[in-house]
Amino acid sequence: MLRVEIVANHSVEENVLEALKDHQAGKFYTLYPNVMGVGTSGPRMGDAVWPEENFALVVWCEEEEARAIVRAVEDVKKRFPDEGIKVFGVD
Repeated sequence: MLRVEIVANHSVEENVLEALKDHQAGKFYTLYPNVMGVGTSGPRMGDAVWPEENFALVVWCEEEEARAIVRAVEDVKKRFPDEGIKVFGVD
């Protein structure tokens, strides 16, 4: 099994969930609604200086489903290239 993590700006949360549904992937997941940190897209700290926040979605799945999740995230990234959308996989 693989652990697949998606971390993205709240502004695309619904788009990510829709894309997963369209790709029939990520049916079972854990959602962390308020995630803060600093990545290549800049700080997301939920404060007065850096007001934006991210969400994180974690899915444990087989390799085939992980590939479908990556395709779904790629679709969203094409539509919103500046929103800071990342996908990570761990064995």
